[in-house]
Amino acid sequence: MSAARRPLALVTGGRRGIGRAACVALARKGFDILAADIAEDGAEETAAAVREAGGGFRFRALDVAKLEDHAGFLDEAWAGGGIECLVNNAGVGALRRGDLLDASPESWDRAFGVNARGNFFLTQAVARRMIEVDSPAAARSIIFVSSANATLASPDRGEYCASKAAVSMMARVFALRLAEHGIAVHEVRPGVIRTDLTAPVAEAYTRRIAEGLSPIRRWGEAEDVGRAIALLASGELSFTTGDALHIDGGLHIGRL
Repeated sequence: MSAARRPLALVTGGRRGIGRAACVALARKGFDILAADIAEDGAEETAAAVREAGGGFRFRALDVAKLEDHAGFLDEAWAGGGIECLVNNAGVGALRRGDLLDASPESWDRAFGVNARGNFFLTQAVARRMIEVDSPAAARSIIFVSSANATLASPDRGEYCASKAAVSMMARVFALRLAEHGIAVHEVRPGVIRTDLTAPVAEAYTRRIAEGLSPIRRWGEAEDVGRAIALLASGELSFTTGDALHIDGGLHIGRL
């Protein structure tokens, strides 16, 4: 890698919410950003925020569920010198919340197609290319954004929970496979975060947070998650891989 080139982070689902916050936080840590998303709405705002934070920014359309598009996308990404960090942030929820006994195959396939299958094979493709670089000049990492629902069960969106549990295991198996190549793999596990995905249930969560849903009684913000992603990508925690970092206000702590 040329000494003049800043390390590049690929952030999927990067145009808004947690993805945008990750892009900005990574830029502050010295990364240039390649943001990928299924649509462009919001990408201009993300670009402006990244540039204000000192990073270069590119946006490319990508549906991670379409495996046939991965190779061409990565060919273009690597043309500039490679990727030092992959943030697997792209994800979808259940088509609708409701009785687990009414969950549809379509909703299951959608959740697993993006959250598990798409992210798994994009990571596989990126990892193969990373391994080809014998002497990287920057810390390299792959970061999976899962969810508190990787371990906490919500029967009104069982297919989403199952897909995020799969993401959690993916982080661990890739961590084992890639450690010998100096590629750290991390899982970031957000709790109740104020984003477009939680907007439909914001009133209910606001009430539950006030009642003590999490020990830290406030909403999580996208920036909370973005800063965690950037810290892991920086290489400052160089003796850790395969762990889950909970960004949930203590929601995961079991209580009696």
